[in-house]
Amino acid sequence: MTSDDPARRGGREAQRRRTRKAIVDAAVRLSAGGATPSIDEIAAAADVSRRTVYAYFPSVDHLLIDATAGALNEPPVEQVLADPSISDDPAARVDALIRTLLKYSPQSLPLGRRLIRLTVDTPASETPEPAAPRRGPRRIEWLEQACAPLRGTLSQEAYQRLISALTIVVGWEAQIALRDVRGLGPQAEEEAITWAARALVEAAIREHEAGGAQGDNPPRTGRQ
Repeated sequence: MTSDDPARRGGREAQRRRTRKAIVDAAVRLSAGGATPSIDEIAAAADVSRRTVYAYFPSVDHLLIDATAGALNEPPVEQVLADPSISDDPAARVDALIRTLLKYSPQSLPLGRRLIRLTVDTPASETPEPAAPRRGPRRIEWLEQACAPLRGTLSQEAYQRLISALTIVVGWEAQIALRDVRGLGPQAEEEAITWAARALVEAAIREHEAGGAQGDNPPRTGRQ
């Protein structure tokens, strides 16, 4: 059997995936309490060497962001929104999305705080490296799935404006503001976020309906 044997290559790739997953899982576990783990702590928890950790991740920041992305994939958002019992009402679908995300926030929010710091809190004098990790588009993808019934109803401009507005109220930033600034507990936080999101969806629908009514009976202007 040569080094180019497909079976051997497949075995090496499978081992690499297992090692990488062990490192990421260790980072997730150690970060769950809000503390920033060291490379030594992560390596020990994953049962690998420091050198192995650096072979997969160029920096602790890259590793922690990857760990956060892994935590983001845990909420079963796609399954919830694909459930036939979920209403076609976009406001109800956004509610279901928010409740699913908040259910997992005890595990994901500490990582979210770190992710915000790593991807936003960069001194203006520093130029981000081209390969610097950034936050992914998962939130936008989930919001678009939740608002899918409106895609063919609203204009493209109105639909994108709604997604942008929902991005402000659905996510870690809103949770952090409500907890740290407003001092809300989990139940009041959920009520505030779902209320705000529903208000945005209903406002977009009302604007569309009002525009349609005006189109049917355009207002008269000038002298009669």
